[in-house]
Amino acid sequence: MMIPGTVSRDDELRNWPADEAAARAAQDRLRRHVVLDEPGPEPDFDGTVAGVDVAYDDERGVVAAAAVVLDARTLRVVDEATAVGPVSFPYVPGLLAFREIPTVLDALDRLASLPDLVICDGYGLAHPRRFGLASHLGVLTGLPVIGVGKNPFTFTYEAPEAERGATSALLDGGEEVGRALRTRRGVKPIFVSVGHRVGLDRACAHTLRLATKYRQPETTRIADALCRRALAEV
Repeated sequence: MMIPGTVSRDDELRNWPADEAAARAAQDRLRRHVVLDEPGPEPDFDGTVAGVDVAYDDERGVVAAAAVVLDARTLRVVDEATAVGPVSFPYVPGLLAFREIPTVLDALDRLASLPDLVICDGYGLAHPRRFGLASHLGVLTGLPVIGVGKNPFTFTYEAPEAERGATSALLDGGEEVGRALRTRRGVKPIFVSVGHRVGLDRACAHTLRLATKYRQPETTRIADALCRRALAEV
């Protein structure tokens, strides 16, 4: 799965943080590898886009991850994979990637081929340390990754216009860390942020194109259903 020029995924997994201090130090160390100067694939590119999501059973300490690959033009599902593993880190806001990434990587490894773009149910730069799940996954895989969250996390925004496609800045003080994006008229927005190797304009364009009927992009909706099914079968 690795692409030359990114950090060693295997080394990172071998030294996976066990506590909050180590996890924050890892975020600070890896953040410098995030690539912000690439626009990313065109919204109508001829390739594949994957959605990843996880579901938990905290009583059993188990997490299930799903990776679903769609043809970027037709949005037809062309591949899917799941993986189940132990929850590898306690619940701490801002450190959720450390609970999810090992099993997400396992699911991605089970795909027939690398996707050209990944959509995460989470955040990238829209994170207190500017290194959420989408950025972390991007740095470990080298793939272009977009974060799409259901809420604004700790940040502020003004509601975008009611029309589909309307956006407004997601702000940390005066800094734009993402955008609120209206994917359906009159329905509350979702929150898009850059993860790795994709600019914010194209991140929003990809997300809007993938949200064909519902608030969430199809990649997230399908991956969510698949990981919940995998968890139920454990």
